[in-house]
Amino acid sequence: MKVNVKHWHAVAHWRWDTGSSEQDDPDGEEDVCGICRVPYEGCCPSCKVPGDDCPLIWGECTHVFHMHCLLKWIGTAASKQQCPMDRRTWVTAERKVGAAVAALA
Repeated sequence: MKVNVKHWHAVAHWRWDTGSSEQDDPDGEEDVCGICRVPYEGCCPSCKVPGDDCPLIWGECTHVFHMHCLLKWIGTAASKQQCPMDRRTWVTAERKVGAAVAALA
């Protein structure tokens, strides 16, 4: 029997690696920005296209936000340069991609 493929449709799905897993959060509540409440795979209200143009930003407190949401928050006087989730002074964490990949291996 010979099969000829006439058409095919590629499908892909991507997600940001926030370090949380489904076991840690079965409800998926951690997969949304704590400021705008939009899923990380979506984009912040300021952007039109998700992905590299609307990146995520991690704090040393381990909270994750859309970068644009956090910058807007930090720019307000009421923020006092603090994380919106735990009110610690905001310090951007240095993400090491190599360490995350090594941990998965």
